[in-house]
Amino acid sequence: MERTVRAIQGLLPSTLPPSLRTTPANLYQILSRAPGGGVGQRVHQIRWTEKGIRNCYWQVTRTRLKLEGNHGKAWGKLYWRGKQISSQEERIGGSLKYKWSAGSS
Repeated sequence: MERTVRAIQGLLPSTLPPSLRTTPANLYQILSRAPGGGVGQRVHQIRWTEKGIRNCYWQVTRTRLKLEGNHGKAWGKLYWRGKQISSQEERIGGSLKYKWSAGSS
C-alpha cells in the first residue's frame, strides 16, 4: 500500500498548479480552481476572518485570468456583514496583496 502511494506521488509534479492546490492563495488562484473562472463564486480575504469580521464576501461577476490563474482581473459585488454594498459590479482590489479563500468570512 505504502509503495503504491509513493509511486503515485512520484507521478505528480513537485509543485502543483494553482488549480489543484487547496490552500489560501491570491484571488486569481482561488478563482482558477472553480469552474467557469470562478464567476458566481463567493470569495473573502483571510484577514477578515482573522479580525472577527463575519458574513463578508465578494460575489464574483466577471473574471479575466491569465498565466495559469496566477494573475488577471476580477469584478464583483461586495457584501459586508450580509448587506450588499456595491450596487454595480466593481473591480476587486487586493487581489495579489492578500490571501483569499472561497466562501464568506
